[in-house]
Amino acid sequence: MSDLSHVDEAGAVRMVDVGGKPPSRRRAVARASVRMAAETLARIGELPKGDALVTAQLAGIMAAKRTHELIPLCHQLPLSVVEVQVSLGDLGVEIEASAETTAQTGVEMEALVAASVAALTVYDMAKAIDKEMVVTDVTLVSKTKENVP
Repeated sequence: MSDLSHVDEAGAVRMVDVGGKPPSRRRAVARASVRMAAETLARIGELPKGDALVTAQLAGIMAAKRTHELIPLCHQLPLSVVEVQVSLGDLGVEIEASAETTAQTGVEMEALVAASVAALTVYDMAKAIDKEMVVTDVTLVSKTKENVP
């Protein structure tokens, strides 16, 4: 258990102390997909609830900014930018989210939460016309860390 950063020597959960770490420029990219019927994909921009792609983009950005409220042991980070791209793919909607900060800890959770919530928003907006949709392939694509002078 001691290999896990959020678990102490006794096995109890804890928030990691990053106070002694120097700030670094950090970036993370995550992806998610929403698989759906071709008929749903054709109507995705004109659903009864509105434009799912624009709504999902905004929801992803808003979610990244609240990651620390959703994931119990995440630090609140000063995000410098969050970008969420939502596009039509062959089998459904594809989402790519990126988050950046200069801080003592990474932003992979913010990117993953942004991609996940954007995907869930698409699902929510289209569920009335497609009961077989699947949110899939939520994954961290990359993370980088650069020292700052």
